[in-house]
Amino acid sequence: MELTKMSDMTKLHQAVAAGDYNLVRKILKKGLCDPNYKDVDWNDRTPLHWAAIKGHMEVIQVLLEYGARPCLVTDVGWTAAHFAAESGHVNVLKVLHGLHAPIDAPDFFGDTPKRIAQIYGQTACVAFLEKAEPECQDHRRTARQKGLPLDQQDEDWDAKKRELELSLPSSNRNTDKKMNKTIRAPTRPGHMKERRA
Repeated sequence: MELTKMSDMTKLHQAVAAGDYNLVRKILKKGLCDPNYKDVDWNDRTPLHWAAIKGHMEVIQVLLEYGARPCLVTDVGWTAAHFAAESGHVNVLKVLHGLHAPIDAPDFFGDTPKRIAQIYGQTACVAFLEKAEPECQDHRRTARQKGLPLDQQDEDWDAKKRELELSLPSSNRNTDKKMNKTIRAPTRPGHMKERRA
């Protein structure tokens, strides 16, 4: 049965990327797969990430109907909103915003979907996100005050983020290297005069 699940998930990711609504619905209807499965071969992308990249609105709707979570992130913290912003799919951003998805969440490098849209010249997405980000923040604040639950965070992200942080060169090591270079530099005043001559 486990092989069938994996096989169906591979088919689901492929069907979503191809925009094959009927096949996506058929795979999900079987109930043998999780619409939030992260494909490690594709940087932890979920089917919803693929649908956002491609802008397949019908596929997005069916994924959401079957429990796809817009807050899930890739191996570097990209949400479906990051992919929609990169690809210029304002309609996808509007759907995500309507679900109160975290459309202002920063990735590992601190880039929000709006910043990604700016980088890729997606001006319509930037304009939409300029208005939507404050609304998203207001909604979160109101939900916290009222004690309403929000699906805003990928439970796996904190551990993955920490793993990424540990894999980067330590800033202390970089500081030590700079200090060592300074110490090794010529310190004799006469040395500088000899060079000028």
